[in-house]
Amino acid sequence: MAADRAAGLIGVLVSGEGSNLQALIDEGLPIAAVASNKPGVRALERATAAGIPAEVFNSDGFPTREERDAAMADWLAARGVRLVVCAGYMHLLRAPFLERFSGRIVNTHSAPLPDFPGAHPIEDVLAAGVKETAATVHYVDEGVDTGPVIAAVPVPVEEGDTVASLRARVQAAEHRLLPKAVRELIA
Repeated sequence: MAADRAAGLIGVLVSGEGSNLQALIDEGLPIAAVASNKPGVRALERATAAGIPAEVFNSDGFPTREERDAAMADWLAARGVRLVVCAGYMHLLRAPFLERFSGRIVNTHSAPLPDFPGAHPIEDVLAAGVKETAATVHYVDEGVDTGPVIAAVPVPVEEGDTVASLRARVQAAEHRLLPKAVRELIA
């Protein structure tokens, strides 16, 4: 894809701090829009500071999650989004969104897949006593962390690791891996 056609390709979904969003911004990737399911989160401040249109799609504002996801998909598509990046987005996407962007949604995960899916991968890795976790980028499908893996970087589990210490190292790896994987997907 030519660089001039790449402008405005990426929509980013966020729910919190936005450190993965910031990694994408810092790499100069063509982010057209940022959508959040939570108002007032730091990620929205990061988008605004970077001059990226941002909108909140709180479930409370819609009769159903399906209607919320359809509205969010419409909003992103109207801004030219062709690839959606879930960057700490903590809601499962519903059919209207998945169908609209089928095969064009990616997510990060703080453990190797399919071994450690779900909302608490760092805790699960530590409980399992394994020697290694991973920063993983994968496609999103209708399951929980079941889409094909795009890229992964191993992160060793060190003796004495806590959830916080291991999470910090995995996030540092994610901040390097995610922009690289996204850049390759839009190339």
